[in-house]
Amino acid sequence: MFLTIPASRPSTPLLDQVNDPKQLRQLPADQLPELAEQLRAFLLYSVGQSGGHFGAGLGVVELTIALHYLLNTPDDHLVWDVGHQCYPHKILTGRREKMLHIRQKGGPSPFPKRSESPYDDFGVGHSSTSISAALGMAIADKLRGQKSKTVAVIGDGAMTAGVAFEALNHAAHTDTDLLVILNDNDMSISHNEGGLATYLAKNIKQKSEGETTAALFEALDFEYTGPVDGHDLPTLLSKLSAVLSKDGPQFLHLITKKGKGFKPAEDDPVGYHAITKISPIHQPKEKKVTYSNIFGRWICEIAQSNPHVTAITPAMKEGSDLVKFATQYPNRFFDVAIAEQHALTLAAGMACQKIKPIVAIYSTFLQRAYDQLIHDISIQDLDLLLAIDRAGLVGEDGATHSGVLDISMLRGLPKAVIMTPSSAQELRNMLYTGFLYKGLAAVRYPRGSAIAHVEGEMKPLEIGRSLQIRKGEKVALLNFGPLLKTAQAVADSQNYSLVDMRFVKPLDGKMVEKLANNHQLLVTLEDHSIIGGAGSEVSEHLHHIQSNTPLLTLGIPDKWIGHATREEQLAECGLDQAGIAQAIEKALTR
Repeated sequence: MFLTIPASRPSTPLLDQVNDPKQLRQLPADQLPELAEQLRAFLLYSVGQSGGHFGAGLGVVELTIALHYLLNTPDDHLVWDVGHQCYPHKILTGRREKMLHIRQKGGPSPFPKRSESPYDDFGVGHSSTSISAALGMAIADKLRGQKSKTVAVIGDGAMTAGVAFEALNHAAHTDTDLLVILNDNDMSISHNEGGLATYLAKNIKQKSEGETTAALFEALDFEYTGPVDGHDLPTLLSKLSAVLSKDGPQFLHLITKKGKGFKPAEDDPVGYHAITKISPIHQPKEKKVTYSNIFGRWICEIAQSNPHVTAITPAMKEGSDLVKFATQYPNRFFDVAIAEQHALTLAAGMACQKIKPIVAIYSTFLQRAYDQLIHDISIQDLDLLLAIDRAGLVGEDGATHSGVLDISMLRGLPKAVIMTPSSAQELRNMLYTGFLYKGLAAVRYPRGSAIAHVEGEMKPLEIGRSLQIRKGEKVALLNFGPLLKTAQAVADSQNYSLVDMRFVKPLDGKMVEKLANNHQLLVTLEDHSIIGGAGSEVSEHLHHIQSNTPLLTLGIPDKWIGHATREEQLAECGLDQAGIAQAIEKALTR
């Protein structure tokens, strides 16, 4: 039976009785399939009201019920990998009514969060950490003499990351009672890529023919059970109960359907990975051109006349807008699955052989490959371009997905070029500049719609050269990136000077010195952490030239910014027009 996204709240009398897992465990087992239907209906309704992650949660409804029914949570540990599959878990653990405000300021996080609930054992935003965390909990409980069960649920492609296998390898050499559940839905955000997906598919096929191939996990000293239909609640309860009663490392392989119960999501699990808020009259929203779209068009354009260009992404083909490139140039497109470290070193190997790799990667995921960026690329002075998507604050996904550390990571790499576009055309020109540069170049651009959408001839920029927007008095605003429009409003209203700095590294030192000599105050603006960011680069330069001109650095303060709209986040950081103006006024009166 397929459900729809209801415009009004569905009737869920059984679900309404369950405000925590203790009440769930009081229900007879034969009522659980009905509970699953009501939970799925409420999930459809709540995400339709709030927007958010969609398909993954629909696929784990039965599993979530079974786990909380058989485990003694929160005393037993339940660690969710790829945290966007946790919506049913949140509904069953006392947050049902709050789910209508998920991802909103003051509402629940879209991912498990330890400070939000005792049932959220481990915070998750990035993938593939569940087995390591669960193993650590199991070992710690054993050292403390505490009897508890520990379960890691890993899915949505998270098994493709090396850290998952590092944890499996270690677990095999412990005597802990750890259960790893593979929620196998053949999906990441995109379709799964690589040999592991092929292996699992082969295992499923052989099981249907009466033969089981579990050699990979059994070789790691896990006792393998499966594959099991993750939507058949009676069978799932039976198999899950059996493996929970066993000692030592256990591996349960479940087959689920991403988007289960909602036909459009089953048919298009990529498109329905997440949805926006459904309007009451179900009118489609106007689709705006994003910075990611500009990159996607640019790379297709540059590849047409440059046969040695390749594109690499760690499981973000759709998000980074590489679908068209993958179709047009399949032999030059490489989706390496959730393997950021491999993505960077793969690019390094290509660069060694005179290929120009362009790595499209979210800022928050670049953090996971920092060692490779230093050791494999920078030290060897290799030639590649980083297209750093989702740089800065990203809104409703919150701190785990914010991209506020990439400048600080890259600034210390010798000869690296770091660019911060403030418009669509600047993005095109900077990508072209980075493409022509012989060495490591990075262009960081934000999530969301592009400003001044213009597509014309690409012009390489003079590296390290800024652009003065207006000349004013007393205060000079030095803008790095997408806050230019806000900076312009402040500068216009107060007759301040404004410069679009464009390059963090190399910095336009001549412009900084000129501004310092003619203004009472310099102000840097950036959608990045103040610590180690572009403002720090300017501060160091002022110190180097022994300038006494005061500097005010505005950016993300020294704290994690929670989920909210991007506008609310910027206001919280004092990066809206009022906040910037107020900070400058205060600095001038010191």
